[in-house]
Order: sequence, then C-alpha cells, then structure tokens
Amino acid sequence: MSDNPLKRLGALGQSVWYDFIRRDLYRSGKLEKLIREDGLAGMTSNPTIFQKAIADSDLYDEDIRELGAGGKNAAQIFEGLAVRDVQSAADVFRPVFDRTGGNDGFVSIEVQPGLARDTAGSIAEAKRLWTSCNRPNVMVKIPGTSEGLEAIRASLAAGININITLLFSVERYVQVAEAHLAAMEERVGRGLPVDKIRSVASFFVSRVDTNADKKLDALAKSGDAAKASAAKALRGRLGIANARLAYEAFERIVASPRFRAIAAKGVAVQRPLWASTSTKDPAFPDLYYVEALIAPDSVDTMPPETVDAYRDHGNPQVRIHDDLAGARSVFSDFAKAGVDTAVIFRELEDEGIKKFGDSFDALLKAVAEKEKAVRV
Repeated sequence: MSDNPLKRLGALGQSVWYDFIRRDLYRSGKLEKLIREDGLAGMTSNPTIFQKAIADSDLYDEDIRELGAGGKNAAQIFEGLAVRDVQSAADVFRPVFDRTGGNDGFVSIEVQPGLARDTAGSIAEAKRLWTSCNRPNVMVKIPGTSEGLEAIRASLAAGININITLLFSVERYVQVAEAHLAAMEERVGRGLPVDKIRSVASFFVSRVDTNADKKLDALAKSGDAAKASAAKALRGRLGIANARLAYEAFERIVASPRFRAIAAKGVAVQRPLWASTSTKDPAFPDLYYVEALIAPDSVDTMPPETVDAYRDHGNPQVRIHDDLAGARSVFSDFAKAGVDTAVIFRELEDEGIKKFGDSFDALLKAVAEKEKAVRV
C-alpha cells in the first residue's frame, strides 16, 4: 500500500477531488502529477473559484479577446472560458474515468447562481452546459434548494450527470436522494440505459460550524454561566455530527429494497460528497473535518492547501461511524441551548446562494473589464 495518505484514502473507498480549477493546472502537467502521485480522482469548480482564476491571472486574456471579438457578452464569454477549462480538465481525468468504470474522474461545472430558485431555468441550463461540455466525465452542479429538487430529478432522468451542491441539512439530503431514486426508476421503467449515469450529493461541513458557532458565542456572552459553559462545549461539533447523520441516511437508502431493485438494473449509488472541509476556525486542527468524515463510497473535495496538508500529515482511518449516538445528542443539546438548527440550515442555504451570486457578479465585472482591456 502507498505511504501517501491521500492514496490511502482511496484504498479506504473515499475519492479525493480537487476543489480548484485554473488553466495552468492542466497546461503545466501539474494536474497529471496530482492524479499520478496523489491519486486525485476528480475536480469541482464554482463561481468563486473561477472568479479568482480569471481576475487574478492573465491566463484567460487571449480567449477573452477572441470571444469578445465574436460579439459575446460577459456572461457568454465566461461560459465559453468555463466550458473550455472543464473540457480540458475532463480530458486529463479521462483515464481515471475509464479505469474506474465511470465512477470517478469527473469535473464539475455549475449552473448560474441566479437560477438556484428557478426550476425550469436550471433544467435548461444544465442541458445546455452538458451538451456544450460534451464529455461523459462532466457533472453539472445544481443547488439542492426546494426549487432545485425537480431540476435535479428531471436532469438525471434526461441522462445528465448531476452534482447537487449547497446541501446543509439531513432532511434536504434525503429529498435529494429521493430525486435520484425517482429519476433512475423512471429511466429503468422506460427501458433507458442507467449504468453510465453518476451523481454526487455535496454536503457542506465547516460552513455549518461557522454559522452555529457564532450563535453559540453570542450565547456564551449572555451572562448565564451554565448556558455559557454548555454553548462553549458545543463549538465545532454540529458540522461533523450533521454529516455523520447524513451518511447514516445514505447507508439506509443504499440498503433499502427500493434502491436494491434499481441497482440490479445497473444504477450506481449517489455518493455523498463532503464539501467545505477546510478548517475555518484556527481553534481546530487543519484536518479536523477531513479526518472525521473518512467513509467508503464517499468523496471529499479539498482545496489545494488541504490536499497539501493531508499529503503531509494525514492519518487515514474510517471514522464516519464514530459516536453516532453522540452525533444525535449534539442536536438535542442545541435544542436545549435554545439554538434552532433548522434556522442555521436555512440561513446557510440563503447565504450560499448569495455568496455564489456575488462571486458571479464580480466575475462578470472582471470579465467585462478584461475584455475591454485586451480588445484590439
């Protein structure tokens, strides 16, 4: 077995994807090196990542000039850039896709954040991006909002690989899993192929604690010593507990007669993907979330600094089932403390949509400014 902790994660059944994309990654050979030496098995992108890549480098200037000269507006230019990046990265990952029988080697591209609450718009854009990318190892990201559920189901039923993003609650995760089951049942019922379709459900982790801990810190300052002590003891515990209960739900779904019936027809599991696993609070270790959520049949998408940290001092061991009773007690302890976790998850979904929307707006502004600057 490899002594590289990242490769050992793969041996335990967890795929490591790269939460980053930029043109020099695949042009320089660095992406191929990460695949070869670290077992990197996929890549995710979002508007924030693209905004930094395009605004902070000149790697895209030539394409911006070309697309702008063709009369495209900022949004159309960005989509052209994103599609080219995703296609190129997907081509580098194609051997991984082939070697794993189509289970890994995916690169994700996201529908516009402004469509997060637009079912019909999300379906149309998912289809367009899927067609434009024209690669079997691409996934289209659709936010797991209530409006997104039907877009997810319809897109999967249409044969599109879907990465469901912005999942925060176990309740919404189960709804997303239901959308996947319903879509695959529809295809099986219509005699359509199902064996090539893949989906992941991206469950966010550290952002949960960022929100929850602010509420706990406010409680700790309330002046009541008992409440302050209880609040401090809960810091940094909700994100992992929430994800472990989501994985418990995943295992329950996979073991159900309903899933087994379609699995017999070739349907693959919809794997949980842990997103937002970098540690935001310096009070916790840098691999706090990654180590706690190692699980078979799962994906962890890590930003470059977390990948580097795990390579350096990761300690791979399946821990997803650790203290499930404790995970449940975290929720009851939050309720006792007077903190409504449903409010936390609702706020996080709204904040996530706004954050990606703001990044997308900044991205379009940067593209427009670059197009003007490079125009000849």
